[in-house]
Amino acid sequence: MIQIKNVSKYYNKKAAVHHVSFGVEEGEILVLLGTSGSGKTTTLRMINRLIDADSGTITIENKDILNQPPEALRRTMGYVLQGYGLFPHYTVAENIAIVPKLLKWSKSKIQLRVDELLIKLQLPPDQYKDAYPANLSGGQKQRVGLARALAADPPILLMDEPFGALDPLTRTAVRKEFKELDELKKKTIILVTHDVQEAFELGNKIGLMDKGELLQLATPSDLLFNPKNEFVQNFFEHQRLQLEWQSVDLKTIWHDLPTATDAVTTHLFSRQSLWEAMEVLVNKNSPITALDKETGTFKQITFSHLQSAIQKQKQQV
Repeated sequence: MIQIKNVSKYYNKKAAVHHVSFGVEEGEILVLLGTSGSGKTTTLRMINRLIDADSGTITIENKDILNQPPEALRRTMGYVLQGYGLFPHYTVAENIAIVPKLLKWSKSKIQLRVDELLIKLQLPPDQYKDAYPANLSGGQKQRVGLARALAADPPILLMDEPFGALDPLTRTAVRKEFKELDELKKKTIILVTHDVQEAFELGNKIGLMDKGELLQLATPSDLLFNPKNEFVQNFFEHQRLQLEWQSVDLKTIWHDLPTATDAVTTHLFSRQSLWEAMEVLVNKNSPITALDKETGTFKQITFSHLQSAIQKQKQQV
């Protein structure tokens, strides 16, 4: 859906982004990960033409983005900022309605859409739609910012450090809501972050950037078990143990698990990670059962099964 080919951007003859190329498929969540100054935010801003590339091409649905006005392009994309980006003198409802009004939606359609999104984002309309940003918590502001980006139901969502201004506990809660929000299931999303845990939790694929270059674009599992170079290997070293367990799901090892003889209680599903399985095992202190919804099969899981799965992943490198 989105194709970036040999894109570069220079400031004072220094490359902020240097010959970056990647593609994002429809419905995929791509996370651009890297430290400050790695070029990830610059790359994101070139996609909706907040800044223009100095060289290379960016296409969406095989159409060059330079062939349409920036304003028209941006109305086809949602954009979520780290600092919320809400207009302080607008109510919550007015903030969410900005793009639909530009698109000349009817008042009734806008009101229905605002209420729908507030309900989905756990902000009851009667309580919040007439409130002003100053009266909201950080987590509530972030939800309103997301609602505004989703208001016109754009096919593409760009997110620049969307949870970066939140405290750790709120950040974890809002990320969980983000993952479960049905509005996002059909979106093509590019998310920028410096938070490794966030990248591994949310991304179908992760692009690791450094000094303006894209060093490796891969699944979370491949970044850990098949790093392209020493930089990629070292970047994840201090969190490697937890990340390895988070990046492999039960479906990956399904055929290696014994069939459950007693599946009265389902503790997990096959698409959940080994890390989630380990947390349940710790709480239960006994073997647990997982269900694969596609095949209707049940499997039994113990600590030894999880340990064997990680060792197998490492041996396949």
